[in-house]
Amino acid sequence: MRGLTIIVVAPDPDRFRAALTLACAAAALGGRTRVYLHEGAVALLAEAGTAPAGLPNLTGMRAVAIESGVELIACQTGLALAGLAADDAMVAAGGMIDLLATLADDRLVTV
Repeated sequence: MRGLTIIVVAPDPDRFRAALTLACAAAALGGRTRVYLHEGAVALLAEAGTAPAGLPNLTGMRAVAIESGVELIACQTGLALAGLAADDAMVAAGGMIDLLATLADDRLVTV
């Protein structure tokens, strides 16, 4: 199965939830799956967010994604702007150039 790379472009919790849900589904099918948080979207890593009744919040969704094998990557500039460290946020730090250079035959989706 082809991989899937998802870029979250804005600090919108609903978009991040959708990206994590899509990533978990792709990971369940056996493909390499990455979620890249671009600039302002990195701030979502510090939010638990709200969730519909019976569903996990953003922190819970991130845990499920990581457990499912989804690679979470945070923009280095975004980490600095949010005052976060990649290790503390449990993500890899990266940039857009590296993301595109390692895209291979992944499908690329932006949300």
